[in-house]
Amino acid sequence: MRRIDAHQHYWSIARGDYGWITPALPVLYRDFVPEHLAPHLAAHHLSGSIVVQAAPTLEETDYLLSLADEDDRILGVVGWLDLHDPEHLRHYERFQAHPKFVGFRMMIQEMADARTILEPRFVEALRGYASEDVPVDLLLRCDQLAPLVQLVEMVPGLRGVIDHIAKPRIADGQLEPWLSQMKQLAQHPGLHVKLSGMVTEADHRAWKVEDFTLYIQSVLELFGPQRVMFGSDWPVCLLAADYDQVVEVLLNAIPQQWGEAERALLFGGNAERFYKLSKGESL
Repeated sequence: MRRIDAHQHYWSIARGDYGWITPALPVLYRDFVPEHLAPHLAAHHLSGSIVVQAAPTLEETDYLLSLADEDDRILGVVGWLDLHDPEHLRHYERFQAHPKFVGFRMMIQEMADARTILEPRFVEALRGYASEDVPVDLLLRCDQLAPLVQLVEMVPGLRGVIDHIAKPRIADGQLEPWLSQMKQLAQHPGLHVKLSGMVTEADHRAWKVEDFTLYIQSVLELFGPQRVMFGSDWPVCLLAADYDQVVEVLLNAIPQQWGEAERALLFGGNAERFYKLSKGESL
């Protein structure tokens, strides 16, 4: 079973479609490419990673797929689609022709009103992808969980993964209503969760590993060892922690009763299965 980082990013600033990465974020305002991640993958005995889109453009997905052509450590690419675009299926079919395209991400976080995902055209589009068992990443904040709870009731067959444990208010130590809504979502067997992006939801300069324990253990208990994935969220994590610290945060919170089998699923097995990295695999 391969060890996999199920969530990280690459970008080239000169491409010009990363509007959120500005000189005001000097840690991130430079190029990040496979050679920069390679030492971290090696240090943690990771075979490779799932690269996730960071710009809401079709061109960035093409860029990531071109990187995947050149680097075997890119095991899969999660691209971008706009389900409000009447041409979304055409774009999906083009991406799908690439052997390393493994799914797309819905950027609910960037929507002015998250209830947009409940519009009939959007729901119908997502039902189509669910019927084809397409993996879908879900990027959203904890204050946007209520519409997602409604959406998965309308699309019960969704093969989805909630990125960054839905960004709870870790810096404030706030659990509710995040915890109650995650309990509702855990009732849907097709939903998974990425234990990623947590350090940037804490106090960037004063967090402690203990700040994350309750959040991590809640997710592990609710979704179980077969529906959770490790993701570094590198290089975004560098705003608050380095790669080693991100791994340490997760390892510190894993329940003592978890053995090698459960850890192997968390650190790669579940990502391999969810993204269908091995032919013939399904949920």
